Formats: sequence, C-alpha cells, structure tokens
Amino acid sequence: MNTENKNSFEWVWYVIGLLTGMLAVAAVTFHIGYIFLGAIAGLIFAGIFLNSIVKGREY
Repeated sequence: MNTENKNSFEWVWYVIGLLTGMLAVAAVTFHIGYIFLGAIAGLIFAGIFLNSIVKGREY
C-alpha cells in the first residue's frame, strides 16, 4: 500500500522554479512570450531538481 506524505512541500520548489525562471528572463527582456518560456524552463529545472538530485531524501 502506497501512502503519501500529507506534509509534502514539493510544490514550493515548483513555485520557486517558476518565479526564478520568470525573473531571470524579465531581467533581460520584458517580452511576455519569453517570460512564459522562462517560467516553463524554471518548472522543468525544478522537476529535474526534485526527481534526480533530491530523490529519495527524507526530511
């Protein structure tokens, strides 16, 4: 039986990735299309961070 931790804060890393991706692109250009691409790239890096670097680590 698979039980999920109810105190999981993985969503925080996705929000941090989203915001930093947006802010990094906004620092270079204010074109709204590129800001959305930066947000997507930030989400991808947050997913890679959670699934490969800290996978299996207990807090």
